Amino acid sequence: MSCESKGDNRTLKRRNEHFSHPVAKFQKRESNDSPVCKFLTEPRDQFNKAFPFFRIPEEYGYFSQDSRRQFRSDKSQIRFYVPPANINRVNYDLTHGYSNLIRKDEDKKEYLDDLINLNTDFVCWRGLLTRLLCTQYESRDGWIIAVTLFKGTYYLCEFETEEKKHQRDTTTERQDQMCYGGWKFEQYLTSDVEGGSPDTSVPVNNNEGFCSVVRTRLNKHSLVFGGEVDCVDRTLSSKNKYVELKTSREMDNPRQRENFHRYKLIKWWAQSFLIGIEKIICGFRDDYGIVHRLEEFPTQKIPDMVKGIRNPWNAAVCFNFLDKFLDFVKQTVTTDDPRVVYVCRWQPRQDVTCEKMAPDSEFVFLPDWFTKDEVWG
Repeated sequence: MSCESKGDNRTLKRRNEHFSHPVAKFQKRESNDSPVCKFLTEPRDQFNKAFPFFRIPEEYGYFSQDSRRQFRSDKSQIRFYVPPANINRVNYDLTHGYSNLIRKDEDKKEYLDDLINLNTDFVCWRGLLTRLLCTQYESRDGWIIAVTLFKGTYYLCEFETEEKKHQRDTTTERQDQMCYGGWKFEQYLTSDVEGGSPDTSVPVNNNEGFCSVVRTRLNKHSLVFGGEVDCVDRTLSSKNKYVELKTSREMDNPRQRENFHRYKLIKWWAQSFLIGIEKIICGFRDDYGIVHRLEEFPTQKIPDMVKGIRNPWNAAVCFNFLDKFLDFVKQTVTTDDPRVVYVCRWQPRQDVTCEKMAPDSEFVFLPDWFTKDEVWG
């Protein structure tokens, strides 16, 4: 970890000087601009250590988002898993009803309003932590994470990169159908009442969702985060009975299988492991969007499944990276003020940069109703 001014050409020299330094320090410079701190992501071997302590996540709360994407403090949107009679012989058309999709407003930024909590080190969405866990093995997509320190808690919120905005604005109908297929797949395997049957005749509404909020600890960092869960399987013997549903194209050759293990399973594992989900069910589809078979993936076994591929990803590297990044946030984000945001940026094959923004910048995300003095007495 290191800190430097923008445009400083002595990065490589300081990389060696600060490689093992426990605390990031700001470097003096003559201008009044905020210094840019760096979290050194290379070499990857620095994170190749024993798996850090990670406490089994425990559900702390839950909430629903209704058909209009409104918050509801209940389980009204929870779904129940309905297994098919034969997982190797199904016929799910993931394109059915595509034209009737009821879409949520993707331009409306969802911050942490539905999730805010206290008495912990970090508060965020699970998706943000998933992205961090996969960073060491990500070769295409960068990220932007805004951090605010308020009343001793670090709030983390992800923002779209310019590349992501461009991808969203230029999405083809075929790509949009693939996204729809994931939601339709959930409809084929779930019911809104326990013991009920799936109803695939109603339009898919991707405003709706059920979120679990969990509390856990990674080494010395306590975390509270929320994540949307697909359904519940009451037949599971484990305490956590949530199930994750996924779709993927059927694999026809060894290269496709390797890519599936290298790029998809790491994200599925990280997403489910974080929240304590023990079973992932994948529907394998053909090029016409028809699912013909299902396969179950035990979350705990996924890291061992990928060991046979060339240069496999390592679960310990993922969590050690996350642990050290959270260390970096604590050392770098020092101004306890809801109107002050530190913005961390990362692109593949580069270090993480973190810059303190001016008060009331475009990255401010904590709502006024939460930070007002009268709320805190």
